[in-house]
Amino acid sequence: MNCFDHSVTNPSWLNKGKRIDVAALTWIFFLLGITNTYAQGTKKNIELPSVVITAPTDSSSEPAGFKADNVVQGERLKRNRESNLGDTLSHELGITSSSFGPGAGRPIIRGQDGPRVQVLENGIGTGDLSIISPDHAVATETLNASRIEILRGPSTLLYGSGVSGGVVNVVNDRIPDRLFKTPQAHFEGRFNSALEERNGALNASGSLGAVSWNIEGAKRKTNDVHIPGPANVNDPGSDVGFVRNSAIDSSNLSVGSAYIGERGFIGLSVAKLDNFYGIPGPEGAKINMGQTRYSLAGDLDNPLTGFQQLKMRFNYNDYKHNEIEQSGEIASRFKNNELEGRAELVHAPIANWQGVMGVQLQNRDFSAQGEEAFVPSSLSQSAGLFMLEKRNWQRWQFEMGGRFEHMAHNPQGTMLQARDFNLYSVSAGGAWKWMNGYQIDLTATRGQRAPNTVALYADGIHVATNTFEQGNQALVKETSNNFDIALQRTQGTITGKVNLFYNLINDYIFQQSRDGNADGLADRVNDEGNLDVSGSFLVQDFAQTRAQFYGLEAEARVALVPDMLNLRLFTDIVYGKLKDNGNIPRLTPQRFGFDLDFKNNAWLANISMTRVTRQDRVAVLETETSGYTMMNVEMGYHMKLATSLNYTLFLQGRNLLDSDIRVHSSFLKEFAPLSGRAIVAGIRGAF
Repeated sequence: MNCFDHSVTNPSWLNKGKRIDVAALTWIFFLLGITNTYAQGTKKNIELPSVVITAPTDSSSEPAGFKADNVVQGERLKRNRESNLGDTLSHELGITSSSFGPGAGRPIIRGQDGPRVQVLENGIGTGDLSIISPDHAVATETLNASRIEILRGPSTLLYGSGVSGGVVNVVNDRIPDRLFKTPQAHFEGRFNSALEERNGALNASGSLGAVSWNIEGAKRKTNDVHIPGPANVNDPGSDVGFVRNSAIDSSNLSVGSAYIGERGFIGLSVAKLDNFYGIPGPEGAKINMGQTRYSLAGDLDNPLTGFQQLKMRFNYNDYKHNEIEQSGEIASRFKNNELEGRAELVHAPIANWQGVMGVQLQNRDFSAQGEEAFVPSSLSQSAGLFMLEKRNWQRWQFEMGGRFEHMAHNPQGTMLQARDFNLYSVSAGGAWKWMNGYQIDLTATRGQRAPNTVALYADGIHVATNTFEQGNQALVKETSNNFDIALQRTQGTITGKVNLFYNLINDYIFQQSRDGNADGLADRVNDEGNLDVSGSFLVQDFAQTRAQFYGLEAEARVALVPDMLNLRLFTDIVYGKLKDNGNIPRLTPQRFGFDLDFKNNAWLANISMTRVTRQDRVAVLETETSGYTMMNVEMGYHMKLATSLNYTLFLQGRNLLDSDIRVHSSFLKEFAPLSGRAIVAGIRGAF
């Protein structure tokens, strides 16, 4: 019987014969199953160091009382920083990267990518074009991030409709919200041998009276990526030892200031980002991207009777990028002028319920020009109303929320049909602390998402992705139904969690390869757009059907030696099925591994190993991807020269096994593996 024809019982991945690493799961369940008696026998609760993912004490992205599910910060963030956001987060549970070469990589969460994962900077959209194509870089710099928040469940309704994967918020101090007793600065510089990368970053803040200021900047320059073997294993004439056209040259600079009062703050900032990077592959395209971002932010405590806080965020983004052919000619020009604003009101408790309500507005003026501009210019507008409520009762915590959003797409200067959508989303969740140190979380979210302009109107060659994309104006809104259950142990020497999730999506929008002549081979076209079996461009059609995603995430953290030696074991896996066409394309295979952290006085060290299994659960016309093992080590020495000056010297070895790493979720897996063995050396500190 088809799984869509009956209620969900035991997912198929729990049945015998499905490939889940038994050893990894056994270890994690064993550790989480340590009895409460053992926990009570421990003399004291051991808190893991800040390198562990924890909820922050405050969050610029969320109202008071609502916290992010996971936060990447401290040494963990510094250690895992990569040249793009997706690769930086690819070490976290349930997250991988679109991995479009070093220059571009967007987070994929539980198999959801593109517009189903909302990327924010300081609680508001980044204003780039990364949601319409994986070759477009996210317009935020990880070198300047103080933390990265990951939100799932009810709180995602604060930021958009249909974000069934979740929300990723990159937090920096661009607009300061506090006063500083003395000026302070943070810096970092490093070299990576596999990319011949040189980068550096500086963030400085201070105050003059009631006015605080911030200046931050970063510079990154690399050469082509070094790899252990041929770039294309299917081509005997492929380059060996490096990935051609994978270099990056990027820089950013921002200035910000804010007035800090007794009841809040108001401030503004201006940020300029330039990014020039190559796209590996047969076409050898390059992207020259630039963005100027103007931001206004303010918080006001007790703005009205019955309300505790007002939060306002406004951004205007002037974004553009050119896609450049090997000849040096500009194949297409993309521009995006985007205005976004949101206001939130946190109300005082009403019948023991505390929550937030607000409004979000967005106006996106997008243009595409050139012979190979595969999507037409358009004007998109949206307006959303949202609310989220929380209540604590004995050992229970309840959350519920709702969002209504109206979205309209108007293609400009064409005969294409304008489309508009009414989107409704609701959510509910509960947490039960059924025993000291133990918690069960249940979450259900129903969200609707409108097709974006690419899915509706694309029609032509997209040079950077080596595809011919064909939109579908008949697409309707998709509806996702998310269910999560999590078991956590939050206290004691051993902590951890096990998450089970199921996501049923009606009218799921996806891209699929076309086989027009039914010869079992995906259609390709040449530079003129004509069918050609040896053509460079793979034909990709947008379609809809019912889909389901399900899987698990589990980790255990063990304080082997309190405050000195900590072990983390983890595994995750996601399955995705289309109702009529088999597996979802580009799904991440199962991963499992460990992290071991050591810290003693001035010394710190880390060793991690991740095994990614072979992906043979492939979609129609999709090829399998071999598994690999990633091994990384780090050593660091921390020195304090004065009261206000300290720094850390660090040395990393990445991919020490020199594995040929092909990321299954990448469109470029055949042409661009991840870097081979690398030595990373650098310094970071504060004064």
